[in-house]
Amino acid sequence: MKKIFDKRIYFTFLAAITVSGFLVICTLGQTVRQERIESKLAAAALDEPEPLYVIREHNGKIALFCYGSSRPFRYLDFNISLLPDYDREQLKEGIEIYDEEELQTYIQDVEG
Repeated sequence: MKKIFDKRIYFTFLAAITVSGFLVICTLGQTVRQERIESKLAAAALDEPEPLYVIREHNGKIALFCYGSSRPFRYLDFNISLLPDYDREQLKEGIEIYDEEELQTYIQDVEG
């Protein structure tokens, strides 16, 4: 009887160690996976370029600002009231421009 009891204790202990080991390995795997995802997101955030210009409404006109500046360096000759509501909302929030070609395209679209 004592031998059967000892075997039960041994196998219960062995099963508990196996399950615990499995849980530890799974947890470590998830932690490594999460750290990889976070490092990829951080690298992607660093690669995001900063805009060169911001176009927004200023004193009832469309104004071009250098990114980070509070004073416009150019105004576009266009009546804002002729724009659709969506475009006016975008101008209130500010439209970010990332290169000169994109800026020229926007200016031609508005003025042309």
